Amino acid sequence: MIEVSNLHKQYGPIHAVNGISFSIDRGEIVGFLGPNGAGKSTTMKILTCYIAPTQGTVRVAGYDIYSDSMDVRRRVGYLPEDTPLYKSMTVIDFLKYVAAVREVEPGRVRDRLREVVDVCGLYDVLGQIIGTLSKGYRQRVGLAQALIHDPDILILDEPTSGLDPNQIIEIRNVIKALGQEKTLILSTHILHEVEATCDRVIIIDRGQVVGDGTQADLAQARKAQSGFFITLEGKASQREMEAALRGLDGVKTAVTTDEKTFIVTPDSGKDPRRELMKLCLDKGWVIQQLTGHMASLEDIFRELTQQGGLAPDDKKAGDGKKAGDGKKAGDGKKAGDGKKAGDGMKAGDGKKTDDEKAGDDKKAGDDKKAGDGKKAGDGKKAGDGKKAGDGKKTDDDPEEKH
Repeated sequence: MIEVSNLHKQYGPIHAVNGISFSIDRGEIVGFLGPNGAGKSTTMKILTCYIAPTQGTVRVAGYDIYSDSMDVRRRVGYLPEDTPLYKSMTVIDFLKYVAAVREVEPGRVRDRLREVVDVCGLYDVLGQIIGTLSKGYRQRVGLAQALIHDPDILILDEPTSGLDPNQIIEIRNVIKALGQEKTLILSTHILHEVEATCDRVIIIDRGQVVGDGTQADLAQARKAQSGFFITLEGKASQREMEAALRGLDGVKTAVTTDEKTFIVTPDSGKDPRRELMKLCLDKGWVIQQLTGHMASLEDIFRELTQQGGLAPDDKKAGDGKKAGDGKKAGDGKKAGDGKKAGDGMKAGDGKKTDDEKAGDDKKAGDDKKAGDGKKAGDGKKAGDGKKAGDGKKTDDDPEEKH
């Protein structure tokens, strides 16, 4: 569904993305991880045709982002980190507007509205002014606009931001359900969300793809992330025990986690447990606990982003290339902006500066509406955006509720 090859993006002298390559198949839910400034948002904006790359090839759902950018947009739903919404519009009017911009067939609009309203839990606020909604509800509206045209591919940047624990579980279940039929890229800093949701993880850092695979794949590729917990009892001090464990043949590191409890990480291909048992017998120490320790995603993330990527022989040729970011200029684009965001996405546009693209269409409507939204909300309490009939819960269509 998505093929990225030798992707580059320059902002003047800065290489925000420098040679990233990866592919994602239909039905995969992929976590796209990296520290701030690693290139995540820049890459996602290129995939969604909001900005043009300097060099490289990208095909989305079989379409080239240069020559077939409008076909790419029709098949991608995008939720930026800073969800762009017309705050002076009601929820239902905004979703109708996005459906029109996304060229949803008139005969399907009602069905699509009903489905996204149900999936995102928006029925109770359909008639409410968006500017009066809580952050969690605005996030739901953003997800609804990404789904309204029933895209094959969803690219979600921090989709659970601002949601309470119950809402996070609901959105997580939605993402899992969507992943059975669609391809999803999920960018987030909440690592346990990735562990709970994603089939695969791509990690980029300081301009390089430093990991690509399942958690087990990444742990194996690093060769030294998994080991075992051991808790000892004896007269020796904790420091003496730690030093003795580190001195064992086949032990790479021994780190204290609690009182006389250590994580022992073996050298690649070594199993030091026999030497460990001999050490404890010689020292008169009692082993109270000895259990395996599988590296968590957080362990892997910290290792990969603090010390660099996989060894060259652990990666395919072309992997381990740089990726960068730090630019947020284009993150706040709407689904509807797609018809303008990629103007000029022709073969020669890779050399254009993205400041021209990132700001032009992103705020074209929002700045115009910024004052309107304020007026629309002035004098209104949080619930005033609802119409007289909004409180009634019926099986009517979303449009009738509005």
